[in-house]
Order: sequence, then C-alpha cells, then structure tokens
Amino acid sequence: MTSFSLSIIDYVVIGVYLVGIIIYGLRHAKRSNAEEYFLSGRDSGWVIIGISLVAANISSTTIVGLAGDAYSTGIAVYNYEWMATVVLVFFSIFFMPFYLRSQVYTMPEFLERRFDSRSRYYFSFITLVGNIVIDTAGTLYAGAVIMQLIFPGTSITTIAALLALAAAAYTIPGGLSAVMYTEVVQAVLLFVSSIVISTVTFMRIGSWEQVLAVTPPHMLSLVQPADDPSVPWPGLLFGVPLLGFYFWCTNQFMVQRVLSAKNLDHGRWGALFAGLLKLPLLFIMVLPGTMARVLYPDLERADFVFPTLLFDQLPAGLIGLVVAGLLAAMASSISATLNSASTLVTMDFVRKLRPGMSSQQLVRIGQFSTLVFVIFSVLWSPVIASFDTLFKYLQNVLAFLAPPVVAVFLLGLFWKRANASGAFAGLIAGFVAMILLVFYGQNLGIHFLIIAPLLCLFCVVVIVAVSLATAPPPVEKTNAYIWTRRVYEADTAELKGVPWYLNFRVLSVLLLLLTALVVGMFW
Repeated sequence: MTSFSLSIIDYVVIGVYLVGIIIYGLRHAKRSNAEEYFLSGRDSGWVIIGISLVAANISSTTIVGLAGDAYSTGIAVYNYEWMATVVLVFFSIFFMPFYLRSQVYTMPEFLERRFDSRSRYYFSFITLVGNIVIDTAGTLYAGAVIMQLIFPGTSITTIAALLALAAAAYTIPGGLSAVMYTEVVQAVLLFVSSIVISTVTFMRIGSWEQVLAVTPPHMLSLVQPADDPSVPWPGLLFGVPLLGFYFWCTNQFMVQRVLSAKNLDHGRWGALFAGLLKLPLLFIMVLPGTMARVLYPDLERADFVFPTLLFDQLPAGLIGLVVAGLLAAMASSISATLNSASTLVTMDFVRKLRPGMSSQQLVRIGQFSTLVFVIFSVLWSPVIASFDTLFKYLQNVLAFLAPPVVAVFLLGLFWKRANASGAFAGLIAGFVAMILLVFYGQNLGIHFLIIAPLLCLFCVVVIVAVSLATAPPPVEKTNAYIWTRRVYEADTAELKGVPWYLNFRVLSVLLLLLTALVVGMFW
C-alpha cells in the first residue's frame, strides 16, 4: 500500500482546519517589541509551556519516526521518550534556574555569560545548522512522506516547499506567541488522533497474542544487547541521556519556550508537565508501529507505517481531520524551529554587530531570517530519504552535534575551574573530531549511541586540560552561574510552606516513580 486518496469531505476538513489554525495563530501574535516577538513577552504559563514543548517535539516527525522504527526494529525506540522525562527533571532542578534568572534570549547568550563570545558564536552557528538539517528539514520530510501517499507523482522538494510556506504564514508575522498557542491545539488533536488509531488498530488485530505471534520477543523489550543495531544497552545508559540533554536542556528550539515563562515556578512546572506527557507515547505512537506488523508484514518502507494505519483504519472525514492535524502540527514544529533560528541570528549576531538597532528593526531582521531559513530547509529535506528511517537520520546527526555542547554546559555549571579557553578548545576539538567521524566513522563499526558519549568524554578531557593549563575564570563568570550548595539551600528556603502539589521536588520524585513503572512493564 503506497498510495491513498482523500474524499471530498476530507479535503474540506483539511482546508477549514488549516485556515482556522492560521487565523488562530495570528490572533495570538505578539510583535510590538523584540521580547514579545522572540519570547512571547516572558508571560507564558506552565500549561502552555508544557504542551508546547511536547507538541514541538512530537509533531509529524516523531509520529512517523517512532512508528517506523518500532515496525522495523522494535519498541526500544521508546527509550528516547522516557529518558526525556528523566532529563526534564534534571533540567528543572539544576539548569533552569540559571537560565531564567539570567534573562537571556538564547542559549549561546547564556554560554557567553559563563565563558566568552567565542563559545557563543560557535554554539549559535552549530544550533543554526541543527535547526536546518535536523529539526526543520526532518519535519518537512515527514510531512512530505505523508503527502506523497496522496499525491505520489509530486516530488518531496515541491511538497516541502508548499508546507514550509504554509508554516511561515503565521510564524513570520506572529512570533513565538503565535507558535506556542497553535501548538496547544495541535497537541490535543495529535494525542486524540493517535489514541483513536492505536485503539482501532488493536481492535482490528483482536488480541495481544496476535502481536506476540509475529513479533520476536526482543522487539518488545526496551533493554537490548550490546550489539543491538537500534539501541544497545551501553547506548541507552550513556548515549540516550546525552542526546536528550542536548535536545531538551541546550537546544534553542526547545529551551526558548521555557525562557518565555512568567517565572521560575511556571517554567519548572511546564517542563515537568511535558515530561509527564511523554510517557503515554509508548502506547499511542510506538506500539501501533509494532502492532502494524500483524496487518502489514511487507511494507516497502518503515516510514510508511503510520500513514498506512491512518488511511486504512479511519473513515472519511476523520482521516481529513487527522491529516490536517498532522500538517498543522508539522507547520507548528517548523514554525518553532524557524523562530528559534531567527532569534539566534538576530540576538547572537545582528544585535551584537549593530547594538544601536531598535526593537522593531530587530523584529524585521528576525522575520527576514525566517524566510531565508525556509528556503534552506526545503533544499535540504530530500537528502533525508537516503537514510533507512527518519528517526535514524535525526539521531545520527544529533550524535555528532551534541557531545561538545553537552560537555561545555555540564562542566560550566558544575565545575568552577572551567574557563573560557577550555570551553572554546573543547568545542573546537569536538568539531574537528565530528568532521573526522563523518568521513571516516562509518569504517569503525561503532554505534552512534556509543560514539556520542566517547566524543563527549574526549571533549571533557580537552576542557579540563586546557582550563587547568590557563588562568582561572574571573569571579563574575562563576558566581552567578555555578551550582553550589548555596543554590540548593536557597531553593529549600523558597519551598517552605509550599503545598506538595506545587513543590517541584515532590513532583519530580513522583514523575520519576511513574516513569520507572512504565519502563518496568517492558523491561
């Protein structure tokens, strides 16, 4: 099954929904100044933040990728999802207070506060590359895969261009606020549609025994052998947390939503809420891919699993609504990455080079930057088709970009002696090693989840060695940006008298226990 058709009612539903979501996004636009355009006026509540984080993450990229990987290699792909919950707890406790109290616009800007401008410019450049080749292009490709099933004669580039223009319709004029509010609508629709598809699929199969009959036992286990091609257990232990830390704790694309929080409490609650919403994905987005092995044992490409379930299991009208939700969610995710990229260009480069520009001029620069990144992302998206599955593409590229950044952020927060020279040396050494791995790493036969922590360890050694060989950092570079017992005691004092359901530490423990319960079911 490689192509499908929509009914008239499906087209009507899709058209009405897309027009409606654009209007809805523009109604929530904030663009009177740079803070409103890039950070939604720093007035976002925890519900908006939490749902927006998950919506930006799952979108059509994750739905297609999770189902495809579960179909071809098993449910071990869910390790990326539950580990995100653990990472978000770590983020809420340790890193978020420093981000929000510093009142920065971007993660590279925070890196400059702790180290110097060299690290800021390097990280900003790397993040921009990631926004184009991972986040935006990956999402465009996922949407194009779905649309090619409806219009099989149309190229990926053409479809990606049309989808990107639709995404830009409210991103360019609306800013982060428009993006976040539309993401709430997308998330609700995606969760509901995924629940419907997984339920209908299971009902058609008839019983869990039917799934067990055609699925090798190892494909239903989260923990795999050390030589597993998907998620080997050493990679789960070291590689998956590393990639998760980069994505959730340092990536401008995600952290920008937290930077828009009205205060630290809402930022923490929002991140923990996002972690909670990640847990059900096993049942509504991963397992349907495995269950599809019963109904469609010979799909020509694993990334066709979710679209096949969608078109084959749902009735007319509902198909249109789900397709509209997927496209709109994809547009929302693209909008988020484009807004992130334009924020980096505007705040990390233009404002630094032209400090006298007005707030309105910065907004216009951000809008123009968004348009440029739309073009770059469309041109890159067809390259993704050369990988086995979309998810493998996303994680492979991330494994090379993440390690140097993770090493710098972790040592920057937890080691007072780390200085600017050490940080920059670690980033450059990691970049050189990354280039060598891209060209020669294929011959090593080492899984990317093993390469990532080894590369991170190499960068840590470089940072420590150079920092110890050079002068200590000045006091102003460490006092406000180092985690100490004093910070822990200050948080403890603020929590006195706070009810348990508002206490981020209690919520974090409960969330970790729930995560352990879900993971234990498929250990």
